Amino acid sequence: MHIGCPSELHPGENRVAMTPTNVKKLVRAGAEILVEEGSGVNSGFSDQEYKDVGAQVLVDRNEILSRSDVILRLRKPDIGEIDRLKKGCIHISYLDPFNEPELIEAFRKQEITAISMEMIPRTTRSQKMDAQSSQANLAGYVVVLLAAAKLPRIFPMMMTPAGTLKPANVFVIGVGVAGLQAIATAKRLGAKVTGFDTRAVVAEQVQSLGAKFLEIDLGETGQTKDGYAVQLTDQQLELQKEGQKKQISTSDVVITTAQVFGRKPPTLVTRDMIDGMRAGSVIVDMAAETGGNVEGSVPGETVVINGVTVIGNGNWANVSAHDASHMYSSNLFNLVDEFWDPETNAVILNFEDDILQGCIVTHQGMIVNETIKRLDR
Repeated sequence: MHIGCPSELHPGENRVAMTPTNVKKLVRAGAEILVEEGSGVNSGFSDQEYKDVGAQVLVDRNEILSRSDVILRLRKPDIGEIDRLKKGCIHISYLDPFNEPELIEAFRKQEITAISMEMIPRTTRSQKMDAQSSQANLAGYVVVLLAAAKLPRIFPMMMTPAGTLKPANVFVIGVGVAGLQAIATAKRLGAKVTGFDTRAVVAEQVQSLGAKFLEIDLGETGQTKDGYAVQLTDQQLELQKEGQKKQISTSDVVITTAQVFGRKPPTLVTRDMIDGMRAGSVIVDMAAETGGNVEGSVPGETVVINGVTVIGNGNWANVSAHDASHMYSSNLFNLVDEFWDPETNAVILNFEDDILQGCIVTHQGMIVNETIKRLDR
């Protein structure tokens, strides 16, 4: 079985889908690996490293696309590449299936089995394949460092002969994987940290990291079976905004992480809240690319609003491309390995498997994912 790893074409993307470490494991399992020349350079992996573990490093991208029985990549493909793929192959990557109906239709027409990495269910068995969590972990770390670099003061308390410097106040809104890592990183840097989440059950996790949990009475809230926060009512959202307004005004750094899978994220920090912050303060909007939690944030850019720096760069894990690639590559390897048949040296997909039922979008010319099928296209 040929497994292809083409380069990522998205501007500024430095990560690579498969690292030499995991290519070596697939080669040992009996796979023939095709890697596009230069694909790992920006994340610190040379072509020679891939050759040394048994991969074929090819210059011709189209050869990789047309020969591969399985395609492993990070970002969703350009729709123009779909008809170059081997008919009936397996394609595994992020797909953004809720917002890419034309791409999903192209996969269907080419009879490709398209697997969406962001739709891997959050279960104990699938943790090792959960790319959303692995990349969010790094993102939570990175955004704190970016905020610290922009803040015109230090994070920790410092006692000097010239006087005592008080610790910076950091407020993290949304305590999922990224939020928890942001809290942990800010604490390690010496900041005074407060966290908030609509799921009161995470309060203990926040406190276990040495941070304070902001209590806001929102009434009945909860989480999905996958552990995500459920969407608030308009009334609850207004209660949240009012409840966190004072905390935002006294914070040096605010980090927002709230996203609702498949939908536009809620606006949590409004312009009047920004105006109430001290000049020099920093806000990081981790949801800027998908619509934003912060009024005035710009996807892919850092802007200054009334003296407050608002960072909306996005693609946060890409800042640490080497480690992000290692983690994503392990997620991919674990997914392939779960369904690898050593007798035929091939991926054999079991469509009764609960993991695959959650993440396969198209197969044999049909849209098979129930959630995607229900979308009004």
